[in-house]
This record gives sequence, C-alpha cells and structure tokens, in this order.
Amino acid sequence: MTGTALHERPVRAVGRWWGLWAEHGGQLGLLVWATVRATFQMRVPFRDFVNQLYVMGVQSIPIVMVTAILSGIVTSQQGGYQITATVPLYVLGSVTTKSLALELAPVLTAVVLVGRVGARITAELGTMMVSEQIDAYRSLGRDPLIVLGAPRILAGVLVMPLLVGIANIVGLFSGMVSAQLSLGLSFETFLFGARLFWFSWDLLYSLLKSLAFGFAIPIIAIHMGLRTRGGAEGVGSTTTASVMFQTLTVFIVDAMFPSLFLG
Repeated sequence: MTGTALHERPVRAVGRWWGLWAEHGGQLGLLVWATVRATFQMRVPFRDFVNQLYVMGVQSIPIVMVTAILSGIVTSQQGGYQITATVPLYVLGSVTTKSLALELAPVLTAVVLVGRVGARITAELGTMMVSEQIDAYRSLGRDPLIVLGAPRILAGVLVMPLLVGIANIVGLFSGMVSAQLSLGLSFETFLFGARLFWFSWDLLYSLLKSLAFGFAIPIIAIHMGLRTRGGAEGVGSTTTASVMFQTLTVFIVDAMFPSLFLG
C-alpha cells in the first residue's frame, strides 16, 4: 500500500499541475472572448474605458519619460565606451536608436506598467473579490468580465503603443544630448548615423511588441485579481504572484519576437 501511494504521488502531482494550467487557460480564454464580444457588440462601458485610458496612459507618462531618459543616457554612454578608433563615431546614433526602438523602450515601459498598472488592477479586483463586490455585480445580472475586464484590456492595448512611442522619442533625444555632452558628437552626426541604418520595419516592430505587452499585462492582472481568495492576505499574495507572472510574460514574449519577426 505504501509503495503504491508513493508511486502515485508524481502522477497525481502532474495531474494537478496540468489541471491548474487548464483552469488558467480556460479562464483567460473566457476573459478574451468576453472582451472581444463586448467590443463588437458595443457593450464596453465608455466612462470606465476613458477613465482607464487616463489612469494607465496619462498618469504613466512621467515615470515612462524618466525611464526613457535614463535608458537613452546609459545606452549612449555605454555605446560610446565600446566604440573604438576604427569605428566611425556616427555609428553611435544607430546603436542608440536601434537599441531603444527594438528593445529598451518597449520592454522597460512594459516593466514600468507591470509595477504601476498591473499590480493596481490585481489589488483592486482582488479587494472587490474578497469583499464580495464581484458577487454583487453577478447578482445584478452584470458580467464582471465585461464591466471590469474589457475596459482595462482595451485601454492597455491602446495606451501601450502611445507610451512606447513617447519613450522612443524621449530616449532618442536624451541619448543624443548625452552623446554631445560626453563625446562631443554633434546632433547632425548622431542623426546621420541613426538614419543610415534605420528601417521603417524597426518602428513597426517596436509598436507590435508594445501591442503584445499592452494586451498581456492587463489580462493577466484581471485574471489573477478575479481568482483572489482569503481576505487581505490573499490580496497581497495574489498581487505578488500577478506581478511575477506579468514580468515573466513580458520577457517570454520579448524573447519570442526576434525569431518571429526578425528572423
């Protein structure tokens, strides 16, 4: 009996693991379907949608700009340090621009939004869940996925490319100023190098990546918030797990993009 029980434990553990992943996948699928259906049926609460645009977008601009400024400065200075006498200095313009547009601006903006927006959404919905406010929505015949989920997902998809666009511009300008102050590289020379190796696809790639992040962050935050149990302690642990999953998802999606779109 003991040997049989020990033999069954790994099988049961794998079964529980797959069952948990299937449960998460099913709930995420229902959330996506509810959002798509509500969007085409024009059932998304417009006031909540506009409010989420303001909270996710406008209020995130200062921290996104600070992150972009520092990213541009660091990229420019480290790029200038790596350039040797055999490499033309104008190449620094291309290195800074490409690094910001293809990688740093989308990823760092997403990480900032995970901490500022994703954690807030999970904590907010988790608190509503443990205080039975979500049950009150259902008792009134209102679908929480549409009322609470759809506005946040649509707002995230819309504001993320705009924030990444701002980060690209601000980061480029700060990198250009840093190159001029630290290396004496003129603005004209910096922009010449940036244009020399620039492709229009680079900007589209940056925006596509931001769309993926803008979709993944709120959907995971909402999903985790609606799974919260156990009072205040449950809200805290769920928010921590949500931030971890959102951050991992950002890096996993980021790792998939080069092979999918730059290969």
